Amino acid sequence: MTQKRTRKGTDNVLADLGFDDAEELSAKAVLAVKLNDVIDQRSLNQTAVAAITGMTQPKVSQVRRYKLQNISLERLMQALVSLDQDIEIVVKPARRSHAAEIRVAA
Repeated sequence: MTQKRTRKGTDNVLADLGFDDAEELSAKAVLAVKLNDVIDQRSLNQTAVAAITGMTQPKVSQVRRYKLQNISLERLMQALVSLDQDIEIVVKPARRSHAAEIRVAA
């Protein structure tokens, strides 16, 4: 009988999958979810979102489809601010039991 090895995962599935930029990708995903929620709540089309945020329509389309490789965290935050959303960044010492991390809550 063979024995299966299991690895303990982290709170970040992207890190568990081996992505080098897992924290950044997770932060982008949270911001994109919030951005898409605001777009849906306001029933905006991609052209209107582009005009409001200063993004191009193809970039808006990428966000709508969660294709976030070519979109910066800063750009996502600027788009949310353009749609009347506040962004708050908190910097604090890491807890001793955990390594320092980037975390976004929306």
